[in-house]
Amino acid sequence: MPDQAAYETVLADQLATRHPDLISAENDLAAHRQRLATVVRFLNNEAIALDIRVGLARDLHLPEPTR
Repeated sequence: MPDQAAYETVLADQLATRHPDLISAENDLAAHRQRLATVVRFLNNEAIALDIRVGLARDLHLPEPTR
């Protein structure tokens, strides 16, 4: 089998050339996942008042923290 890294590079170049919209969507999704992870960390941070975290969870339609 040819060099795996070179093969993956060729496939990535083909994807970027043929489907730039897919690459853009993947990048947007990664950014949204990062933001969601930040919100989840905030909601689970017990150093922040529970009522604030519960209110935010309600506003965002996410599961409410219990402690």
